Amino acid sequence: MSETGVAVVIEDDLDMRNLIQAVLLQSGFDVHTASGGREGVALVSKIAPDIVTLDVGLPDIDGIEILRRIRKFSAAYIVMLTGREDEAVVLAARQAGADDYITKPFRPRELRSRIGMLIRQPQSQPTEEIHGGPTN
Repeated sequence: MSETGVAVVIEDDLDMRNLIQAVLLQSGFDVHTASGGREGVALVSKIAPDIVTLDVGLPDIDGIEILRRIRKFSAAYIVMLTGREDEAVVLAARQAGADDYITKPFRPRELRSRIGMLIRQPQSQPTEEIHGGPTN
């Protein structure tokens, strides 16, 4: 593990995934990537990252649904990245547990700065821990 922590990038666009990965590597993170939602949820479950960047518009599962699934078991900071500026999507992401929401295109320094601010804040507990365990 790096000094800063572990990050997961869930992004279907290869160029964007590589850019985000580079920003996180420069920030000192050990970075793992996934190109789809199901793969991303499994990766987050397996490695328990400190931070996740998550694209809203993934081909297999909607990013908001992925966010909900991850929040059931992880307290990782989650930054939503999307080209959509629709207020309803921003609010849905916030209500589902996103810690930040950045629209594309973004400046790499801005992403790095926002991630730096997040990791200085105390993390919350996953939904299951807050509510006393999983519910089916």
